[in-house]
Amino acid sequence: MTVDTKRNIAHRPNVTAENPFGLNDPTLIVPYGIVGGRMVESSDGSRFDVHDPATGAVIGSMPDMTAADAAAAVRVADETFKTWRNSNILERQKILLRLNDLFILHATDLARLIVWENGKSWADAYGEVLYSASFCAWFAGECVRQRGDVLASAIPGQRNLVIKQPIGVCALLVPWNFPAGMITRKAAPVIATGCTAVVKADPHTPFTNQAIMELMRRAGVPDGVVNSITTHKHLQEVGAELTTNRLVKKVSFTGSTRVGKILAAQAAGTLKKLSLELGGNAPLIVFEDADLPTAVAGTIASKFRGSGQTCVCANRIYVHESVYDEFAAQLAAKVKQFKVGPGFDEGVTHGPLINAAAADKWQGHVDSLVRAGGRVVAGGKREGNAVQPTVIVDVPADCVLNEEETFSPLAALIRFRDEAEVVELANRADVGLAGYFFSRDADRIFRVAEALEVGMVGANTGAISQAFIPFGGVKESGYGKEGGYEGTDEFLNKKLVAIGKNIGSPATVWG
Repeated sequence: MTVDTKRNIAHRPNVTAENPFGLNDPTLIVPYGIVGGRMVESSDGSRFDVHDPATGAVIGSMPDMTAADAAAAVRVADETFKTWRNSNILERQKILLRLNDLFILHATDLARLIVWENGKSWADAYGEVLYSASFCAWFAGECVRQRGDVLASAIPGQRNLVIKQPIGVCALLVPWNFPAGMITRKAAPVIATGCTAVVKADPHTPFTNQAIMELMRRAGVPDGVVNSITTHKHLQEVGAELTTNRLVKKVSFTGSTRVGKILAAQAAGTLKKLSLELGGNAPLIVFEDADLPTAVAGTIASKFRGSGQTCVCANRIYVHESVYDEFAAQLAAKVKQFKVGPGFDEGVTHGPLINAAAADKWQGHVDSLVRAGGRVVAGGKREGNAVQPTVIVDVPADCVLNEEETFSPLAALIRFRDEAEVVELANRADVGLAGYFFSRDADRIFRVAEALEVGMVGANTGAISQAFIPFGGVKESGYGKEGGYEGTDEFLNKKLVAIGKNIGSPATVWG
């Protein structure tokens, strides 16, 4: 079979009554939870609707599972862990490599599901699928890179070994903004390390999540290794169950700082290991010596990907006063070329926001910035959940974006005069996930990169996320890393094995 992996393949779904999502493989639609390899309903029989952000139409439903259902899934994962932890690392590697191939084979259908549920443009959705597959490939390699240590000993005749072992049952709480990328970034290291997991799918985007669960089954992931539950009205109860259940040893959450703090407090009772990838308020700085075309391209890559609904999006854009007007003109000219609409429509670069609340927040921030003296020079209009990518100039440094992550395609440009001033402004935020800056001065690149209080820095680039790097933040953006070898270690316990010498053993004499 020849597989076309190019982004310009025919992607509009052929919707029928029998195939309402218009997939090439309709069996990827799994409108159930998956526990122990079985498709399950909620124990109380309830379901919730899933909507298309572009139209508001109901596109399907999922089980509205309860805390009791979550506890049952945890028990299955715990029982499975007893044998899976001892599985062969080469077999785990083969599973992840097969999963990578299945992502590529079904890339069109996975991208269609992302557009249906998340509203992304086709290019964004297809790119996310390829990004997701890269985590399968990376962690397949990590299966055979889990090294321990042999340490020196202060006790004569004793040997110290450090081994790594799978941590156990993991709760994976995934967001809606990368419905394929986030489950893969969390579940792939679970498989690689011999852990098991319960995934809580986001109620906005469960069909993508469950399609990937089906691909895991086809790749050979044994029943019970990765389980998935769906819920909407029971979100808080399910979250509490997964963070307090004593059988769960690790929680990985991507979402807001507010919710992350709640989960951390709940997990404290059993001192679970946590990975928290929380909110960001990324600064982006354009210095006077920046290459402006590079800075414009980097700003677009950072700010407008996924209609601005990413945690690493630039939120506060600081531009040196000497290049401010030229940068603003170039950026506005590019942004005016964008096309907003349903993700399946030809030529659309940006889909709608996830729901009306997100569009209301965008509108509130636009209004606030204009009241503070800002001027809209590109975009600024809204139709339903669809908002135009927007550029606002003459924004004061003291504005609403200092405290709130806009999570929308809104670029607000703030003037600054010198390096020390702008670094101080950039570091005012309580969060610190990502930061960006543009400069051709080699000394400044190192100086500013080291000074920014963030977990990740993009210097002369707006694209930083990859499978091979440790993704995560500092301050109230959370702790723990995803991706890279650090993402593997998050699912492993280090254990010291100190081996003593028998008292009656003869001394060894050489020479």
